Amino acid sequence: MTSFWTGERVRLRGIEPDDWTALMRFAGDEERLGDVLHPPRSAEGYRARAKEQAAAASDGDCFHLAIEAVDTGEMVGAVGSHHADPRAGWFEYGVTIGADHRREGYAAEAVVLLLRYMFAERRYHKCEARIFVHNEASLALHRRLGFVEEGRLRDHVFLTGRHRDLVLMGMLAGEFAQLHSLSGR
Repeated sequence: MTSFWTGERVRLRGIEPDDWTALMRFAGDEERLGDVLHPPRSAEGYRARAKEQAAAASDGDCFHLAIEAVDTGEMVGAVGSHHADPRAGWFEYGVTIGADHRREGYAAEAVVLLLRYMFAERRYHKCEARIFVHNEASLALHRRLGFVEEGRLRDHVFLTGRHRDLVLMGMLAGEFAQLHSLSGR
């Protein structure tokens, strides 16, 4: 049997201390996309953050994972669950793929692996994603995966000198099960 965390193209794994260079590259990619703008962080800051994530104890259903290409072993992105509310049965997640690996199917497969775990193994009922309105590629990806636009927060975030809308998207466990295998096999 293959690992639950391995698909055709990607393997999800814990963050390792040596992943700091990829994490630094992804932060630069996100800034160029207009998704975040933080003060510059030193290489040592990225090293420390990767080391911290690698050593962190699991925070229940909130975690960060590396997305690794099966064929090369290269870290091509990261995915994580956050803001989980087990009592109400919902969680949020986020995904990022390095600019040089976008549109290769890595994000879609990684998201399906994560959702399969959260819906089938952790028994969550709903997943939410918050996407900047200008990130058309991410909006299209989520629609292809079966997410539904549930709302839009107008001028909710201030990025790169202007206010932008934030699109709220959601998927229910039953909707996921209709589109994707819960067992992965």
